[in-house]
Amino acid sequence: SQANEALCKKDGGVCSCNNNKNSVDCSYKKLTAIPSNIPADTKKLVLGYNKLSKLSPKAFHHLSKLTYLSLDYNKLQALSAGVFDQLVELDRLELGRNQLKSLPPKIFDKLTKLTLLYLQINQLQSVPRGTFDSLSSLNILYLNNNPWDCSCRDILYLRNWIREKQGNVSNIEAAECAVGNKAVLEITEKDAASDCVSPNTTTAIPIGTMTPASVIYDDIHE
Repeated sequence: SQANEALCKKDGGVCSCNNNKNSVDCSYKKLTAIPSNIPADTKKLVLGYNKLSKLSPKAFHHLSKLTYLSLDYNKLQALSAGVFDQLVELDRLELGRNQLKSLPPKIFDKLTKLTLLYLQINQLQSVPRGTFDSLSSLNILYLNNNPWDCSCRDILYLRNWIREKQGNVSNIEAAECAVGNKAVLEITEKDAASDCVSPNTTTAIPIGTMTPASVIYDDIHE
């Protein structure tokens, strides 16, 4: 496994380490797991452009000095609850260009120093109520190019948050609904009237793609 191998190139590892700047760059290394021997005093950790599909819940728990964490251009589909909870010094978090379908509740609650958050180009349809409420230092948030489901009542938290923060947090108004190209901040209660079962359900899948033998025809037209 990658876990016990050397980390830095100078020791025969794959990552570029700058000890003076406490920075570790493991980008473009086809990694499927995060090296476990990242020094505890690391401030900048670059893990972009790899093949990470999941993160262990404690992947960053020993890295409380991190100010910069890049995980963009990976294959992340979900995040473990609490995975970022030790990163209380974090200033910049890049999660763009992954395959995130949903976010766990309170995922960013401890990141009170975060100023930049990248969530663009994922598969997010909504975020749990309160997701961004603790990000008191946030200046820039990229939400664009996600299939926001504006028919579900779940979306109203995000709409209200964007309306409240517009002018203070850059780029948030670029969030658009998956259907109709309407900006999330413009949707009405009437638009978002459906009680959707969970953030993972989508109203956009045609019934024809979801009819295994177990589906009884009458149920569809109840």
